[in-house]
Amino acid sequence: MAASMGSQPAAASTGSSGQTRMVSASGSGGITAGSLDSTTGVSAWETPGAGGADGGEVDRSHSGSGDSMPVGAVSQPKNLTTTAPDVLTSFDGINHNQQRFGTPNQFSLEPPDQGLCVGSDGAGNVRVLEVVNDTLRVFTTGGAALTPPVALNALYGYAPAIIRPTPTNPTTFGPFVTDPSCIYDVSTARWFLVVLTIDTFPHVGSDGLQHFAGTNHLDLAVSNSSDPTGTWTIFRIPVQDDGTQGTPDHGCSAGHDTATPLPTNPTACFGDYPHIGSNADGIFLTTNEYSFFGVEFHGAQVYALSKSQLVSGGPANMTQFDTHGLDTFGFARNGFTLWPSVTPTANGYGGGDSSNGGTEYFLSSNGGAEAHDTGDGKSTFHPSTQLLVWSLTNTSSLSGSPSLTLTNNNVGAGLYTLPPSAVQKSGNQPLKTCLNSTSCSQFLEGINDQFVEKSANLDSNDTRMQQVTWVNGALWGAIDTGVNTSSGTHAGIEWFKVSAAGGSGGASIAGSGYVALGNDNLTYPAIGITTSGNGVMAFTVVGSDFYPSAGYALIGSGGVGDIHIAAMGQGPDDGFTNYRFFANPPSFTARPRWGDYGAAVPMGGSVWIASEYIGQSCDFATFIKSNFRCGGTRTALGNWGTRISLVNAG
Repeated sequence: MAASMGSQPAAASTGSSGQTRMVSASGSGGITAGSLDSTTGVSAWETPGAGGADGGEVDRSHSGSGDSMPVGAVSQPKNLTTTAPDVLTSFDGINHNQQRFGTPNQFSLEPPDQGLCVGSDGAGNVRVLEVVNDTLRVFTTGGAALTPPVALNALYGYAPAIIRPTPTNPTTFGPFVTDPSCIYDVSTARWFLVVLTIDTFPHVGSDGLQHFAGTNHLDLAVSNSSDPTGTWTIFRIPVQDDGTQGTPDHGCSAGHDTATPLPTNPTACFGDYPHIGSNADGIFLTTNEYSFFGVEFHGAQVYALSKSQLVSGGPANMTQFDTHGLDTFGFARNGFTLWPSVTPTANGYGGGDSSNGGTEYFLSSNGGAEAHDTGDGKSTFHPSTQLLVWSLTNTSSLSGSPSLTLTNNNVGAGLYTLPPSAVQKSGNQPLKTCLNSTSCSQFLEGINDQFVEKSANLDSNDTRMQQVTWVNGALWGAIDTGVNTSSGTHAGIEWFKVSAAGGSGGASIAGSGYVALGNDNLTYPAIGITTSGNGVMAFTVVGSDFYPSAGYALIGSGGVGDIHIAAMGQGPDDGFTNYRFFANPPSFTARPRWGDYGAAVPMGGSVWIASEYIGQSCDFATFIKSNFRCGGTRTALGNWGTRISLVNAG
């Protein structure tokens, strides 16, 4: 159902010239295998990755029961077929077993945060690079693995994320790497991969927990050739924004921890949820900036870097823009999740809008609590009908004397609201069974689970913007939202096509709508559009009728087609975030993490898509007999998988 739209005049961003500094290369890395973990299963108490407030990882808005405000009721939900006539190839990517045990000294991590980049290796071969928390792998287009799982800590030259204790040595921590994202750039024949890295103290604190220094940085790896299995140059960009290491001081609040060691940077900010885009001139990184140890959200940050200077090894000009207070359309306050755009060519990403000295576009929504934060962290989600288009102009100046301007415009949208959490089809959840068994939980974690663990619904994201593409003068993007069907409220998708050429001022809605199923849920969309204007939207399909499955639909000038299943889920999610035992005090509320994002990469007339799904199932008896590995398809603490498919866009 098409949404009703309105247009408002462009508004220049206050302080839109940004702050420029130089970023030098700080090391090199490479995709090396390291030694495989030789353990066959649980040899010590299993350790989930750090998270929550004490872990320095900021949880995004939590999907709940959906908002009571109706979302333009979807009277005709999409048809769904389990066939996939457009799929040219499909294979499993990295799964949780490979993330945890494929390389030594890894935490168990959820969700995977799936990145995907596809390009030529310079020898006539197309390579597929998948990256998740905290592992990457390179595949052929047929799904043959060219590398084993590679720890991101190793790629970036860091100590392992965790070295578990021995009778003679304590637990040791390395930097905590998270939120990977990547692109292949045709114009330079280089691969770009960005993560957020959080600096840690090497040993547990006085409270027995991992402690963080406060310093954090975007680590941008740039391949030194077109071969992704070769060497990479690393650029480290401090993002704590407390006035140290060349950062501006954004006044983030301090926390109240008393356990030692105390942070070295107690008023640090935190550059969460980084993503990457490009045009002919630059590489563009964005983050959501929170207080590291306090409670407030400050505003999305934009980092514009000279592409040519990065490829030549640096130093590279970088201009930073702060969107705090720049949502001036009478509803929200701060920029939140400005997703940078990419532009497809016949063989990958490259180019962009050359007007105004080069223009890079971003899309964002503003219903999230963060967009309304006044500095006390107490804001809540608001249903919204606003869609913001941002343009960064004069990007051609990046390689000389940077002089860029960031502006934005509200083009309007159909109503979007916080989606409900997603019901899962019932099935084997052996971790749940184990935690509800005294002997099993004691063996696995050393103590009894004080709760009666139950099956939980998957987190369906908030309404932040997902992947953005600019092609043929139009921006394409999508968000998660609650949708109403005849059977009730479900998690669904709102998609947008925005005419945008020559900057944000003339932007206007060219197409939009909702995508929903009658009785199930769609979550975490990623849209890839080819140069012809046809594309594919990837997402997870989950509900009472489906285990978490990798789904897709064709999208183009005629809207969105029927929903297809690229890979059917084989069981329910059974990861540690489902269960109260692993949740944060004092409420111990379980929050089954999913996503946080998928990916879609156009290539010729087709689109590579990547989504999280559950590709395995095993019962409790097999779980125990296999030392919690179920034939290498899962681990004690998680069973997520990823699926990579090539889909003909029509």
